[in-house]
Amino acid sequence: MTTPALLLLNKPFRVLTQFTSDDGKATLRDFVHAPGMRPAGRLDYDSEGLVLLTDSGVLQARLADPRWKEDKTYFVQVDGEIDAAALASLRRGVQLNDGLTLPADAERVVEPAWLWPRDPPIRFRKDIPTSWLQLTIREGRNRQVRRMTAAVNFPTLRLIRYASGPWSLAGLAPGESRLVNADEVDAYLKRAVAKPRARQAHPRH
Repeated sequence: MTTPALLLLNKPFRVLTQFTSDDGKATLRDFVHAPGMRPAGRLDYDSEGLVLLTDSGVLQARLADPRWKEDKTYFVQVDGEIDAAALASLRRGVQLNDGLTLPADAERVVEPAWLWPRDPPIRFRKDIPTSWLQLTIREGRNRQVRRMTAAVNFPTLRLIRYASGPWSLAGLAPGESRLVNADEVDAYLKRAVAKPRARQAHPRH
């Protein structure tokens, strides 16, 4: 059986996670030539970072289907100095309009040294500081990270998806991509079959 192809792309800011646009917005087609491939999951137009593309419906479902609760790690710049109480709420799960989120891994971090400048940059106000957190979630609701930080009163200013499952954007500049080694994809699929995650299981902390 042929191993599915898997492509990692560092999606720039203000790019649609699709290959066509009706209104002139930039799309994946501007950065990758990937006939037959589809995104495994979405990343908002105004978010940056890792997008996975594959030519396999099975692998696409395994990576994107919320029932598998695949870890997705983000670096998030928020408005204000995020505090211990907000981080504790994120770790417990926060109430959104579509229900309580699963507990997340959340910690305050310094701005990543590898981070590229955004064009255009976020707004800057001297009298209101910003801070960074690293957040790992196991769901895929619409604009979930932004809604979670807003729910604890620290609106998201900049959002970068760093990792999804075992893959990260390490070594990829915005707009760059790379194919994953076939042996690595095979090993992932074997682990997925051997250790499926229960649909209702919550992660332990």
